Amino acid sequence: MSFLARLLAAERRNDTLLCVGLDPEPAKFPAPWTGDATRIFDFCAAIVDATHDLVLAFKPQIAYFAAHRAEDQLERLIAHIQRVAPDVPVILDAKRGDIGATAEQYASEAFDRYKADAVTLSPFMGFDSIEPYLRRPDKGAILLCRTSNPGGSDLQMQRLADAPGRPRLYEHLARLAQGPWNTNGQLGLVVGATFPEELARVRELAPTLPLLIPGVGAQGGDAAATVRAAWRGGPGHETTAPIIVNSSRAVLYAGSGADFTAAARKVAMATRETLNHAR
Repeated sequence: MSFLARLLAAERRNDTLLCVGLDPEPAKFPAPWTGDATRIFDFCAAIVDATHDLVLAFKPQIAYFAAHRAEDQLERLIAHIQRVAPDVPVILDAKRGDIGATAEQYASEAFDRYKADAVTLSPFMGFDSIEPYLRRPDKGAILLCRTSNPGGSDLQMQRLADAPGRPRLYEHLARLAQGPWNTNGQLGLVVGATFPEELARVRELAPTLPLLIPGVGAQGGDAAATVRAAWRGGPGHETTAPIIVNSSRAVLYAGSGADFTAAARKVAMATRETLNHAR
């Protein structure tokens, strides 16, 4: 089953647009785990167990594991997700962006070592930095397009003088991903919830691609505005253009006590309901 098919199936099964990002910061763990990096797996697995019926994907961010020499815990975590929630795809947030044999190794890291269903990529080096990931027809590659950080405008909002119509860089990328780069229907785009107008523009240019949308929750993105800008579907909520609305810190650190999983579930459930109401 392709990544897109798994994504759509999870959306229908759990009636959700929510993705929970797994960005473990030991300093924020509840006592007695506070500051203990050996508990990264335990913390994240507890969040997964509390929320897996509310999400259409989980998105572990590799840097939060690698910084604590916890790559083995990341492997265990993804295996745990696939055991307790086998129908929920895993997006490895790695933002890789290299070419040739190096890109092949990064693809092997994401799909063979960690066994993720999709990976985030930086497309700055062009199509040959994307192509090695597309050799796996059951996997997804989600390209940075219009990111949620303020500095994204430094490059993404610049106009291309040599392209017809002088599109902004993010618009040009959206057209490439919807068109010639999407050779096997595996591509998606990252577009931040903090820029709803640009989000709507990306959806116009890429009407069928899955959009991974960070920025809801702690970064201040408006959940309802995000759905209005990007979700497309019929009256029965059948999706024609899937969106993956990510929330990380707001869910992970909703509680700081022994009941942190109950607090995380409460926030995840409320976010899912807000997104569904907008839909």
